[in-house]
Amino acid sequence: MKRQKRDMTERAYQRGYQAGIGGRNKALCPHSQPKMKHEWMSGWREGRSDLWDGIDTATALQKQAFH
Repeated sequence: MKRQKRDMTERAYQRGYQAGIGGRNKALCPHSQPKMKHEWMSGWREGRSDLWDGIDTATALQKQAFH
């Protein structure tokens, strides 16, 4: 059975979170559409906050699974 594709906005958020928790710069946002950029930046901010709070990669992956 084929898997359904994830919602593109959710995907942008997840990718932004991964960039934030990885310590990447927000200027690396690949989106130009306002809605997608907003989602990516929201994920990036949360990921960056988690990075600063000292959340490790395993906990971040669990957190992403429940988002």
